This record gives sequence, structure tokens and C-alpha cells, in this order.
Amino acid sequence: MKVGIVGVGFVGATAAYAMVLRGSCSEIVLVDLDEARARAEAADIAHAAPVSHAVRVTSGGYADLAGARVVVIAAGVNQQPGETRLQLLARNAVIFREVVPQVLAAAPEAVLLVATNPVDVMTDLTARLAGGHERVIGSGTVLDSARLRALVAERANVDPQHVHAYVLGEHGDSEVLAWSTADIAGLPIAEFFERQGLAWNDEVRAEIDDRVRHAAASIIAGKRATYYGVGAAIARIAEAVLRDRRAVLTVSGPSTYGVSLSLPRVVGGAGVLATLMPRLSEEESEALERSAGVLGEAVAQL
Repeated sequence: MKVGIVGVGFVGATAAYAMVLRGSCSEIVLVDLDEARARAEAADIAHAAPVSHAVRVTSGGYADLAGARVVVIAAGVNQQPGETRLQLLARNAVIFREVVPQVLAAAPEAVLLVATNPVDVMTDLTARLAGGHERVIGSGTVLDSARLRALVAERANVDPQHVHAYVLGEHGDSEVLAWSTADIAGLPIAEFFERQGLAWNDEVRAEIDDRVRHAAASIIAGKRATYYGVGAAIARIAEAVLRDRRAVLTVSGPSTYGVSLSLPRVVGGAGVLATLMPRLSEEESEALERSAGVLGEAVAQL
């Protein structure tokens, strides 16, 4: 099971490292305009294989992506302090118009996993450049949903793997926390907290919402970039494809809203196999419409 990663900055390199630690695949090829950086990252990550999983890590050019079942596209410029993801659009669109055709020429059968921000718009652009390629998916709000689950679990004093909650829409400021569908061990969150004698009210929800929505900005302000969380999320999505896991993940892809955005989707060997539209409250449905509108304006700029 071969994975290609195009763009080995912080996100691409960390995704490769996460795949080695998790044993996500058997081979990883790193491709970057900075060939020396790609070689160095490949060597450094390969040295983790003997103490984790036997994944072969090399660097190369686009031709070396041949045979890859998944190609992660993490090429692009980083988000700067104070800059929104959508402000990255113009700069990263230029890069994608150069990168995507070369990836498709080398690995026409691969699932393309877009990680570059603004990821929803970049996913739309990639699908367009690929001629409506059905196997284009974006990392979407998989990380945002993980942040939400972690923060709820922290409040509830439970393992976050038993918290089920989704962040929908844009991977960005207009994202929607779907509280109405969230549960812990099968119980609605409010009922779980009540049974445990824990506070659950508008103030608690607002605090969690703020921490999820502004997590990236907070991290970027402190260390200039985010990469550990999203690296693990990319590895998780890649595994769902490589092993045909049919995992339900909030990846970004085409929607009935006319733009690519995040919804719970079944992810397997061919990419997105199905989209599952959750039952939302009226307020959440309206917020999702607004989020789609924000993305629609950005896509129109392309």
C-alpha cells in the first residue's frame, strides 16, 4: 500500500511521520519543490521505522507517485498569524494549478486527499482540475471534530473515543458544531452530564465552541503553524481508504449546497462512498447554509 505526499512542509512531513507510527501503509514517497528538504525529511522519518512499523520512506519526483493508492496534497503556503484560511485562496490556487495535473499524470487511479488550506475551496479546485474526479476528498473538519470530541471528553471525564460529535461546513470560521446530534456512550450530551452531576449549559457550550472554532488561530499565534493534529487526521483518512475501512469521517467533498464542505461521509477504498446528512436543529441548518454561502463566495473567485 503506497502513499504519495506532495508538499513536505510541517503538515506533509508530520502526516508521513504519523503514518509510520501508525503503520498506515507499506511505502511513502515524499515529493517537494525543495528536493533537499524532501530527502532530509524522508531520511529522518525513515529512521523511526525500526522502532515503530516497517514503512519504507523515500523521496522523489512526480513520476515516483506511480502506483500510489492515495496521494496527499499538502503543497502550498502556510497560514500567517491573523490571516484567515480563505485569505490563502489566491496564493494556493496558483500552486494547485501546477501541482494537480502532474499528480494525475503520474497516479491517475489514486484517491487525492487535499490538506492545503482553505481546504474546502482547494478540494473544489482539485476536483475541477481533475475533470470531476470522483476520488477527490478534503481533510475537511476531521480535525475540528476531533477537537470537539476532546474538549467534551475533558469536561465529561471520559475517553474521547466514546464521544460522538461532528463539526460541519467550512473548515474555518463559519464551521457549525452540531450539538443536536452529539452523544456520549449513546446518551445525548445534556442527559449524560445530568446523570453525572456535571454542569451543561449555554456557557459551557459557548466556551467549547470558542475553543474549537479558534483553536488554529491560538496555536498559530503561539508556534506559527498547526501540524500534529492535522497530521494524525490525514493518516486516519488515508487508512480508511487504503484498508477500505468504510469509516464515518467529516471529510470535505461535493454537497447539495453547490460547494465542497464537510459532512459525515462513509470513506473507503474508492474515496467517499456515501454522504450522511444528520438531523440538525433549525438553528444549525441555517448556520450550515451560511457556511456554504461563505464558501460559495470564495469558490466564485476562482
